[in-house]
Amino acid sequence: MGNLLYIIAVILIIAWAIGFIGYSAGGLIHVLLVIAIIAVILRVIQGGRIV
Repeated sequence: MGNLLYIIAVILIIAWAIGFIGYSAGGLIHVLLVIAIIAVILRVIQGGRIV
């Protein structure tokens, strides 16, 4: 489950970067970034190691 959260966070960060650079999609892009950051923070709190 921890790996899944990390993968989702990375995908959301990439999607945010593409959306931010490519075109303006309003608040949705920033919501994706916040979700990705929360997933990374949860992983750090749970003590997961990045492999």
